[in-house]
Amino acid sequence: MFEAIVGFLMIILIVTLLLKGKMSPIVVLAVIPTIAALILGFSPIEVADFIKDGIATTTSNGILFIFSVIYFGVMSDTGMFDVIVKGLVKVAGKSVIAVTVATAIIATIAHMDGTTATTVLITIPAMYPVYKRMKIDTRILLCLTGACMGVMNLLPWGGPVARAATVLSMDANDLWHILIPIQILGLVFNIVVAVLLGMYAIKNGAGADRGEVVEMDDKAQAEEDALRRPKLLLFNLALTIALIAVLSSGIITSYVAFLLALSVALAVNYPDLKLQDKLVKKHAPAALIISATLFSAGAMVGIFDGTGMLTAMANAIIAVIPDFLGGFLHIIFGILALPLGLCIGTDAYFYGIMPLVIEVGSTYGIDPLATASAMIIGKNLALLVSPLTPATFLAIGLTNTELKDHMKFSIPWYWLVSICMLIIAVIIGVVPIF
Repeated sequence: MFEAIVGFLMIILIVTLLLKGKMSPIVVLAVIPTIAALILGFSPIEVADFIKDGIATTTSNGILFIFSVIYFGVMSDTGMFDVIVKGLVKVAGKSVIAVTVATAIIATIAHMDGTTATTVLITIPAMYPVYKRMKIDTRILLCLTGACMGVMNLLPWGGPVARAATVLSMDANDLWHILIPIQILGLVFNIVVAVLLGMYAIKNGAGADRGEVVEMDDKAQAEEDALRRPKLLLFNLALTIALIAVLSSGIITSYVAFLLALSVALAVNYPDLKLQDKLVKKHAPAALIISATLFSAGAMVGIFDGTGMLTAMANAIIAVIPDFLGGFLHIIFGILALPLGLCIGTDAYFYGIMPLVIEVGSTYGIDPLATASAMIIGKNLALLVSPLTPATFLAIGLTNTELKDHMKFSIPWYWLVSICMLIIAVIIGVVPIF
């Protein structure tokens, strides 16, 4: 019982510190579990071994993050995404529905790098003038950006999948392969939502030349222009498509694929040593912070398992859960994942709540993979509507929208998409009920 009490206090403290943002997740996820293990009477050497075992399960995912974040950062520097966005906006023309569908496509493509701020900065500035000119409610722009971002975040380098894979002690790419059918159908649902929202906009008076033309501040820095490689657009597109194909096939390890693709991209686009070093250093901080957080999370998972806290906590919860609900625990948390995602930060959710639910579900015969899959979906969809996500404030600032208005408009759509994806996951057996 003492192990369970210490475990619950540890999770409460971890979640509280992560929510308040007073400490780096790296510090919280490494130090608090270590202190908990020492309180339970384990020696420093034993705790060090727990941490070593835990980090060993995160190594491949940490390496994946380093190379994937840098790769997509370099692709953004070449201007590959800019060309795609401009082309889609041009194709949309004056059709309201075409504009909303184009928004969904742009947001989907922009989130290939798994970075929320990048997606917001690519999608919203490009589409905002069009929305104002055609008098389309800008809450639709926010809603579609967030919905597509949430579904695309199921990519192995997006963050949540890597975190869930860390908890499951499996490769993020392997977990993604299982989730691919759900992700594809989620993208289809988003296109349907885009069409419905386009119809809603038309019904509310949107249309070509019905709004005012708003000039956007479009200052392009000379340094960014110097990095653009328009003549290599086809090459960069082909390289990225080939990379995604290799990742989907699983024929080689994901981080090896990114390492090779990044090397080719740098060599072809920027055949200059100083410029290559400059670009790697430019994108490395974000990549290293994410990877370091993953390693710290691995330390926490290792201590969880090694000390037996997780099992003790699960037994305590089992004692109070009605038996008739136990077998549906993963479905319950799958449905509640979106509102939980609004209130709990990503690290707190995946490293504090998910391991506990998985352990409790396992006692009722629920596959840990099924529980994790169910909990990933809704949490992802809550990404751009959560006040705990910095990109949320960036997005509402760019569109001059109140957070409460964005939440009131978008949450029902996000929850609908997440429930539809969960239902599909149940139907195809990724999240079996029995």
